[in-house]
Amino acid sequence: MTQPAPSAQHHGPEKGTVPGPAPAPPSKPGGGPRALGLRLDVRNLSLLGVLAVLALVGGLTEPDAFLDTGNLQLILTQSSVIGVVTVGVTLVIIGGGIDLSVGAMVALASVWATTLATQDFGFAGILFTAVIVGLAAGLVNGVLIAYGRLVPFIATLAMLASARGLALQITDGKTQIVTVQSVLDLGLPDAYVLGIPPLVLVFAAVTVVGWLILNRTTFGRRTVAIGGNAEAARLAGIDVRRQRLYLYLLSGLCCGIAAFMLIILSGSGQNTNGNLYELDAIAAAIIGGTLLSGGRGTIVGSVLGVLIFTTITNIFALNNLQSDVQQIAKGAIIVAAVLVQRRTLRNGET
Repeated sequence: MTQPAPSAQHHGPEKGTVPGPAPAPPSKPGGGPRALGLRLDVRNLSLLGVLAVLALVGGLTEPDAFLDTGNLQLILTQSSVIGVVTVGVTLVIIGGGIDLSVGAMVALASVWATTLATQDFGFAGILFTAVIVGLAAGLVNGVLIAYGRLVPFIATLAMLASARGLALQITDGKTQIVTVQSVLDLGLPDAYVLGIPPLVLVFAAVTVVGWLILNRTTFGRRTVAIGGNAEAARLAGIDVRRQRLYLYLLSGLCCGIAAFMLIILSGSGQNTNGNLYELDAIAAAIIGGTLLSGGRGTIVGSVLGVLIFTTITNIFALNNLQSDVQQIAKGAIIVAAVLVQRRTLRNGET
């Protein structure tokens, strides 16, 4: 009688051996990291197309005003403050969180940095205070969420209310005028570098750093991992709580930087600063392709989302359209973006 082949006599690994990894499931046609990168590139190109269409609309409706160099500088400058905030918010959302307190943190940092006592320390005192206050608020958020196990929505909502209240208490409802000339000089045309406002250069620098963190560091890969599946990330050896703490610290840092930029832009500190920044930042991230459920997003897409919203606002202002129409248009764009995300997820895009 013929003996069966040796491989057929064994139904498991030999004793003392370690089984190899299970074969990977067959991938869908067009799947894989390379295909995902291609889809993200297509999305960013689509956003650039939308921005080009808006520029065309602005050029056709108000050619003299929209295409003026001063107006283009204004669009970039207005995008800078909320853009810096959006970079931090994007990282938080990709990590599976949410931050509703960014606008309030900007307000708190701006008023704390413009008190008379702070201004006595000059430029460095204002910058240092704005950054430290932002970091401190981000630290509180991170500790409550990562170690206090509070839901991010609740923790950051509480920070929103607390920071707004503290900002109002510090200012007593009054505007705090900046008297440090070196700070005010940064907002003047004489400070422009090759025609580019300093605030735009700061925005560009923060964008580049955010992109490098997300795409070229272990920190970025861990952020995507905990946003996609926190439990799997924990089992893989990632300290999920510490990672979340760092993400909210980064968000607070971005708010502190944005607060200093807003001080330069407005020459004052007010408790109403940063009003609705949280909604604008989250909306820009969604437009840029960041999933609210976490695990996916791009810094470039979020920045393009900021530019799209700012350009829409500028075009509406130049054409003397009502602000309520602007909000309706923005709302429609957000709904359309979410519907596109749901459709792509339903089709198996990850």
